[in-house]
This record gives sequence, structure tokens and C-alpha cells, in this order.
Amino acid sequence: MTQQPQWGINMSKYFVLPQRVILAIMGFLAILNAYTMRVCLSQAITVLVLKKEATDDDPDTAICEPDDLDEGTSTGGEYDWSEELQGLILSSFYIGYIVTHIPGGLLAEKFGGKWTLAIGILSTAVFTMLTPLAIDLGGSDWLIVTRVLMGLGEGTTFPALSVLLAAWVPANERGKLGALVLGGGQVGTIMGNLLSGVFLDAYDYSFVFYFFGGLGVIWFVIFIFLCYSDPSSHPFIKPSEREFLIKEIGPINRNKDLPPTPWKAILTNLPMFALVAAQIGHDWGFYIMVTDLPKYMADVLQFSIKANGLYSSLPYVMMWIVSVGSGFVADWMIRRGIMNTTNTRKVMTGLAAFGPAIFMVGASYAGCDRTLVVVLFTICMGLMGAYYAGMKLSPLDMSPNYAGTLMAITNGIGAITGVITPYLVGVMTPNASLLEWRLVFWVAFGVLCVTAVVYCIWASGEIQPFNNAPIQPRTVDFEAQERKPEGEKPRALQQSS
Repeated sequence: MTQQPQWGINMSKYFVLPQRVILAIMGFLAILNAYTMRVCLSQAITVLVLKKEATDDDPDTAICEPDDLDEGTSTGGEYDWSEELQGLILSSFYIGYIVTHIPGGLLAEKFGGKWTLAIGILSTAVFTMLTPLAIDLGGSDWLIVTRVLMGLGEGTTFPALSVLLAAWVPANERGKLGALVLGGGQVGTIMGNLLSGVFLDAYDYSFVFYFFGGLGVIWFVIFIFLCYSDPSSHPFIKPSEREFLIKEIGPINRNKDLPPTPWKAILTNLPMFALVAAQIGHDWGFYIMVTDLPKYMADVLQFSIKANGLYSSLPYVMMWIVSVGSGFVADWMIRRGIMNTTNTRKVMTGLAAFGPAIFMVGASYAGCDRTLVVVLFTICMGLMGAYYAGMKLSPLDMSPNYAGTLMAITNGIGAITGVITPYLVGVMTPNASLLEWRLVFWVAFGVLCVTAVVYCIWASGEIQPFNNAPIQPRTVDFEAQERKPEGEKPRALQQSS
């Protein structure tokens, strides 16, 4: 463990917030930036492509008429891209996103999460700002390539953050700080949809990509100066907080102490299979909404650009509120002994799967009643926020040492649905009609329910055997152990002292 420099101790006096809270805030902003850069194309594509016209067919199969309140409904853009091609464009991001998950987790576990996260976000920001140039020069082909490259950069985000949280957040603060960090996805989706709608209404589409890419670069500069991979390497953390975190979590000297990744034990672990199943269910429903809800609003409900941005963002406002609130509730339930960690994660995951499945299908039966559709989608995504106090925290519960690898495996496999679902939606909705979209939501209903049942049966919130230290178990009474003679101390405690 490195000695803290005197200048760092002096500098620590100027920080009001604990460094673990600052890290959580910067982690929140990292995911926020990642999502704004990811989702802004879902809004921009509605002004890039030629727009579908309303039909006079049966109401179940028709596209809704534009509402009288929707002044200035867009006629679309100049690109005649089919629904299938649009699905491929929107899914191409996840092709790159999948590839860097496991390498990102391994790099973060070996060398710490700071630079793994920072470089990933920076590269995504650069390619986001290059997106308008790619569209102008190469159309859909270059756009697909650019989106794949963006995904390669962003694929390290969640594995690196899992490693950072495992190194910085004590078990009894994991629910609220973990939910805060992961809640950046909802806030990023809100900002991405809402601000994209405003910018697309006022400026050329390219402004959206320059704005969100620029924010990513600004975040990178601030993050590399404020944040470090673990408490023992942070030069200007308060000594009291440093000692507290080392006592609660244990020192993490990654290059020397971390054993090789126990791949066989991880890949044959039953709770791990349950976690992957839940991640697939979450991502299937979530990516349909994140990637294609703006298209549903524009193509089926005929919202204007500005209204589309507003109403597409409302479900994620509710999702963020629920995700943060459920984190506090989960911590309270565990702390009071109302439920153990395993059952708390199962309850939150079940609520986040069965509820959205029902309301998503219900929205498709609301027809062209725009108010009811928005309300049902808002409830749907609000309930999905409970995932962030459920299965999203399971990698940290199951293995603090290999949380990055677990997150990489689960998030990487789940992200395959990000490739499948937008393309599948494009194939299933060639006419962008209400009846075609209803079938899309029924498929999502089945996936959400089946995967949630698997998780609720076999998931675990306990540390798994493959974790095997060097992180000290949280149940050890450190003060009592320190009072014991040297020979009676546990080996891990002797090493840490």
C-alpha cells in the first residue's frame, strides 16, 4: 500500500464530499455521457430518413394521424432507408459494444478502472463528433462503421465501473451509491431524447452529435484529475476516509494480489447463469425502448420532433426516480433484516420484469390515445428502474474481486440483444404499423417473464466460492482481531497489516 503524500493530505481538506461520493458522481456522469452519445441517433434518424405517411387502413394496422396540437410535424429527411436498414444502423453500435466487455473487465481488474473507463468514454466522444462527417461522406455504410467504433469504446464502461465500485463502496452503501451510478443510464436517456428533440427542432442534425461528444471530452478531463482506481492510490483522499475504506473493503494491490480469473468456476456457477438470464431479459426490454421508442412515437403516433423528444424522455424520468429510490429501499430492507441480500435482489428484479412486461403490452392496445400510451410507457419504464437495486448489483454481491469480469460477461451477453432487437424490430415492422409493433411488445413480454422466473429461482446475493479473497469478508471484527496475538490472526489480516 502506497504512502499518502503530504501535499495530498493538505489538499484533502478542501474537499467537502468524501472521495467515494465524488467517484460515484463522476461514475454517474460517465454513464450519463455514454447514454446521451448512444441514444441521440435514435432521435436524429427520424429527421434523416423519409417519413411514413398516415394510412386509411383498419385502425389496428394503421399509422396514427398527426395530432392537431402537434404543429410542425416533420416530413423527415433525404435518406430513403428501409425499416430493416434503420434497424441495422441502430443495432450496429452493440456489435462493437459486445467485443470490448470482457477485455475491459480484465484490464480494469488488473490495472484498475480509472483509465479503462476514461479512455473508453473519450474514444466514444471522438467518434460521436465524427458521426455527421461519416453520414455526409459515406451514408449508411460509414454511419454503421462509426457506430461500431463508438460501441468498441463504450463497451468498457460498465465493467470498469463495477471494478471501481467494488474498490470504493462498502457493502452497506452499495445499494444507494450503486443505484446512483447506474441511474446515469436513465438520466442520460432523458437528456439524450429531450435535448436531441430541442436541438433537432432548432439546428441542423449535426449539432446533436457535436454537443454530446463535446460533453464527453469535458467529462474525461475532469475525471482523470479527480478520480483514482482505489483508495490506497488516491493522493488527496482524507486519511480518515482512506483508513475507513481499507478497513471495510481491504487493500487492493491488483498487479500482485489478484489471482488469475477462475473462468471455469464462474462459467459453471448456477447463480451466474441466473444473472445472465436476468440481464438478457432486462436488455431485451430496455433496448427496445431506448432504441426504438422514438421511432414508435414518430412513425406510429406521429409526434413532432420536439414532442417526440419530450414524450420519449418521460418514461426515463420515472425510471431514474424508481432506480434511486429502490436503492435506498433495498439497503433499508437488508440493514433492518427484513430480507437478506438474495431475496431483496430477487424481489426487485421480479418487480422490474413482470411490471414492465404488462404495461408495455398494454400500451400497444391503447391505440392512438397518445396520453394513455405515454402514461403506460412511463409506468413500464418506471418499474424497470427496480432492476438497479436488483440484478444489476449482483456482480458486486457475488464477487467483489471479479465484479468487472462478472459484469463484463453478463452485460456483454445481454448486449447481444442490443444487436438483435433493433434489427428484429425493423424486420417485424416493415410498414411501421400499430399491429406490427404490438407483436414486438408481446415478444418482449415473453422474454422478460421467462428470464425473471429463472433469476428468482436460482439467483444469489451471497459471495460465491470463486471470489476467494484478497478482499476481507465484511463480517470480520477488525478491532477484535487486532487485539489477538499475532499467531492467532487470520492470514489475510496479517497480510493487510
